[in-house]
Amino acid sequence: MSSDTPETDLWLERSRLAGILLAAVSYGGFLLLTVQSMTAIMPRGGERVVRNRLWLLFYVIITFVSGTIGFAANARYTEMIWIDLRDSPGGPDKLIEDELNYPINIVAVVCYYIMDCFMQALLLHRCLVIWDWSRYVMVPMVILYITMIGAVHHIYKADTGVIWYNMNTVLTYLCIEVCFTVVYTILVTKRLLAMRGQMKETMMEYDSSIYDTVVLMVIESAMLYSLFAIIFIVSFALHSDVANLCFLSISHVQGIAQLLIIVRVARGGSVMRSTPVTAAPTSIVFVGTALDGTNLGRIAKPEEDSVQLFSVKVEGV
Repeated sequence: MSSDTPETDLWLERSRLAGILLAAVSYGGFLLLTVQSMTAIMPRGGERVVRNRLWLLFYVIITFVSGTIGFAANARYTEMIWIDLRDSPGGPDKLIEDELNYPINIVAVVCYYIMDCFMQALLLHRCLVIWDWSRYVMVPMVILYITMIGAVHHIYKADTGVIWYNMNTVLTYLCIEVCFTVVYTILVTKRLLAMRGQMKETMMEYDSSIYDTVVLMVIESAMLYSLFAIIFIVSFALHSDVANLCFLSISHVQGIAQLLIIVRVARGGSVMRSTPVTAAPTSIVFVGTALDGTNLGRIAKPEEDSVQLFSVKVEGV
């Protein structure tokens, strides 16, 4: 290496470049699932449009638009690092460390936070409906959600000109977000397993595979995001360059985890269609009103909601 070559942190640059490549791959998966979700949610010929479909469609659109703008801003700044501003003092290293000095990165951060808020709001709604809006569940979950929103607001006010990895509020926000996801998973799983047990007591020959499948689906979705987020949190807390590998992709991964559930629900793919069910066909939905205090599984008639959580085909009926 010649003596006039500036010293650079090559691993920092490599990790940032690899991070945008991983972000491109994850965005591709996010785009594919967005198209599949919209196709599955959109009403077909002869179907009436119900409120649940419209809200899901709004959710898919707003998260996709936010994620797309955020990814485009990150991709543009990557060009600025190695092309437009490559001769700036400090080189790429300085540009990576001081990325919040540039408005385009503020746009990316804000868009991804908007996306995250909507995704967590969907989890909150699911949890509250499953628990029939119980105050013992609603109060702590809403407080946790508001705390997360407050952390976002604090980050937005303090991010200009600050080194990203020196912001303790970011670490707090990430921990709250993962905690929210884990608590949601535990609460929903506990409720569904309790419903399964009570349904078995009510109908001795009841096939509980519906509940087993949705529990696995919820856990799989949560694990996909939580494991990725934990790696990011640990590397972020240690100020490791490994965080660059996760930072630009984490919102896409979270979006993918959510869309996987929406696609499977809308298509009725959560239960094998060839599975025989001895009891009457049922559907578990995330929306609706309780019929009475003993309503266990949101058992609804097919015509009540055209986007059902589960679609069960009963052979011979």
